[in-house]
Amino acid sequence: MKVAIATHKDWSEVSGHAGQAREWLLFDCQPGVPASAPRRLSLAKEQLPHHFKDDGPHPLQGVDVLIAGSAGDGFLRHMDCWGAQVLLTGETDPQVALQKVLAGEALPDTRFDVTTALCKVRDLFSRH
Repeated sequence: MKVAIATHKDWSEVSGHAGQAREWLLFDCQPGVPASAPRRLSLAKEQLPHHFKDDGPHPLQGVDVLIAGSAGDGFLRHMDCWGAQVLLTGETDPQVALQKVLAGEALPDTRFDVTTALCKVRDLFSRH
């Protein structure tokens, strides 16, 4: 299972907004095997889900689960088209979030994020 976690620039905290997240931690997880060290992925502006035009391959395509602090409806629909499940959480530590998902445990509820409200308006006009 491939898991991607949206993070802030320092890679140490789960990002509050998946559609604008440039830094992602990518994990390739195998059942019964401890997760290996993540691969760090930095997206260019045109690769951000808010800007990506689906006009070629994307580094997040093929990921099974994406974890973030928040996401707009357009992001959720877009990832669903890619076959990825999006999990939103208030957990700030990427490693803790990953361990909870791998153990089948519930993630903490999301924190308030004003950008999600703004994205809901934007998503009314989204192509996804």
